[in-house]
Amino acid sequence: MKTTKFVVRVNRGDTHSPEYVQRIDRTPIQMTPHRKLALVMGKFTAEDAVKSIHNSRCSPELISVRVSA
Repeated sequence: MKTTKFVVRVNRGDTHSPEYVQRIDRTPIQMTPHRKLALVMGKFTAEDAVKSIHNSRCSPELISVRVSA
């Protein structure tokens, strides 16, 4: 059975490559450029991460991922 989880991708302008949330238990949230190292989380946790890192210079978005349960 497969379930849907989420990763958070953050774009920080035109010159930077996208980054992904790696850890959320630290302040500031730790990021990584490698999608394989991204934290796979539930929808509510991902939405909270998006809210906490949203500002005028970066645009976070939820990316759905299918994982085996």
